[in-house]
Amino acid sequence: MRTGRSSVSHSWLGLVAGVPLCAHAAYALADNTETAGDILGVALPAMAFVFTFTHDDPEGRVQFYKSFGVTVAETWLLKQTVHKERPDGSNDQSFPSGHAASAFQAASFVQRRYDDLPAWPGYVLATYTGWTRVEAKKHYASDVLAGAALGLSNSFVFVTRRDVHVSAALEPHHGFEIRFAGTLR
Repeated sequence: MRTGRSSVSHSWLGLVAGVPLCAHAAYALADNTETAGDILGVALPAMAFVFTFTHDDPEGRVQFYKSFGVTVAETWLLKQTVHKERPDGSNDQSFPSGHAASAFQAASFVQRRYDDLPAWPGYVLATYTGWTRVEAKKHYASDVLAGAALGLSNSFVFVTRRDVHVSAALEPHHGFEIRFAGTLR
């Protein structure tokens, strides 16, 4: 069992690992808003994935794979089905926003899985990522909202809190029992 102090220090290690990507996004912001959103659309899921290593969490890694994989697959399927033209007219792949989907999936993954990390920075960066897509005329606000909903919902379907454990047992003399251990929030 990891102590609170050890878990927090490992969280900071994960944040430090993602700082260069976010710093690059900040640099890109000064040059090009669209590029900053492109970088954050990759950096946020990468940081969430890194947290599964800094927390020594192979179960969380599998949950990340499922949540992220389904988000990417659903986004692709909707783009191939809906064929909504982008505001800039460049193609018909506007709905939903894949950048917003991946950014919000990452933010909600961290919120759901790890209690020792604050959730708000991920959501602020995910919101900014969505805004850059609208600002760059690659998506309408409805495309970004749909992408955010995909990412959020998949994390809530596939990701469980790390501190909750459920077990069931059949006791020969006492019947059946289900035990919950951990903290529900």
